[in-house]
Amino acid sequence: MTETQTITIAKGDGIGPEIMDSTLEILKASGVPLKYEEIEVGKQVYLGGNTTGISEDAWATIRRNKAFLKAPITTPQGGGYKSLNVTIRKTLGLYANVRPCKTFRPFIPAFNDMDMVIVRENEEDLYAGIEYQQTSEAIEAVKLISKPGSERIIRYAFEYAKVYGRKKVTCMTKDNIMKHTDGMFHRIFKIVSKEYPEIEAEHRIIDIGSANVASNPEDLDVIVTLNLYGDIISDIMAQVAGSVGLSGSANVGQGRAMFEAIHGSAPDIAGKDIANPCGLLHGAILMLDYLGMSDYARKIEAATLCALEEGIHTGDLFQEGITKRKVGTKEFTAAVIRRMGKEPKNIKVRKRNAKEISFGMSKQVKSSKELVGADLFLDWDESKRQASVLGDSILKLTGDKFSFGLITNRGVKVWPGDMPETYASDQWRLRFMPSNGKITNSDVIELMTRVTEAGFDIIKLENLYDFDGERAYSLAQGE
Repeated sequence: MTETQTITIAKGDGIGPEIMDSTLEILKASGVPLKYEEIEVGKQVYLGGNTTGISEDAWATIRRNKAFLKAPITTPQGGGYKSLNVTIRKTLGLYANVRPCKTFRPFIPAFNDMDMVIVRENEEDLYAGIEYQQTSEAIEAVKLISKPGSERIIRYAFEYAKVYGRKKVTCMTKDNIMKHTDGMFHRIFKIVSKEYPEIEAEHRIIDIGSANVASNPEDLDVIVTLNLYGDIISDIMAQVAGSVGLSGSANVGQGRAMFEAIHGSAPDIAGKDIANPCGLLHGAILMLDYLGMSDYARKIEAATLCALEEGIHTGDLFQEGITKRKVGTKEFTAAVIRRMGKEPKNIKVRKRNAKEISFGMSKQVKSSKELVGADLFLDWDESKRQASVLGDSILKLTGDKFSFGLITNRGVKVWPGDMPETYASDQWRLRFMPSNGKITNSDVIELMTRVTEAGFDIIKLENLYDFDGERAYSLAQGE
């Protein structure tokens, strides 16, 4: 007899309460031995004055239980509110976002046949949410990628493929442009892939890779990628498969996980009994696998597939000639419950796994680090914005320890040799390299002092380093 487990639930906002009630009804009908501790998160918590969208008591409940089943929530517009989804994932170390997606043609209209899984890094990249406005015109977002974070998600993808009998793992990056951030991810992928010779490993550039998800999904199996790319292509994948309303996802960390639908709270259809509960239901099915309750997961998935293949569809899945009965949320829920214990005739129920994926990490070796230059960023808004004028002024301030190498604007070299066609904003990057021998942080501070005393507004310093003798900063376009 399976032991009763307690999970945390949150009904969320918009259509969240409706689809959560539907999911809980179906879980109950399956006989799964679960108990629930409910918390409130999301819009009302935000508007009640808590800018995080979650209370300390709610955090305690989430941390007390191994699994958290969360309906979609709404983050209020404006006011500096941060995404609670991102906050939960990062605070709890839920580093792996796992989104399986399978088409059910011809019973659900879809563009192509598909049976793939996206394993998305869940904590880093642009979703770190580190942004600054530096000038009137220029705003910066920091793309933060770490070696341990990259290795961990890549290893998870290969271990997932091994456990579920998948044959190939595809890494997707944009390392032809972002040679240091995406480049590191790709390099670690190549190293880790050698430890799994039984699994095919390949790399695709993210733009054509995204097109492949839509046009040739049968060529893909498990995809591992960075946070933003994974968010985008998983929605492409879900839409190609028929509807984002069908897909659920797991957010997995060490000993704890959160499960959810991939779609939003859809407040425009809330309370109308038309929402598709399948996304959250499939999230709950992933949760049951994670909790070691795979027999119940299979039972619920089979009943859901029976309803879908018999043409019982909510409005987002409706198609003339395929849908036999268009239903609302409550009627779809009842249809699944009536089919509990039955098997679909045409759609295969996916392979189960009742064990938690675990693995070891490489020992991180400290690299040697040498300061080899400095980039100073200025807010400079002279009327004509001529780089030659700025360059001539800065040359006089360089001193003996630095050579003034170049000026860039929006990443493009504009001095020396600026061209009148190149647009210049009010943010400028000045690159200084050692003129003779090594430099220190004190030398950089002295340089900054001279520049600021001359009346220039330094908005940012970025030191340039070599690590293990290799250049660890990007060249400018045109450098």
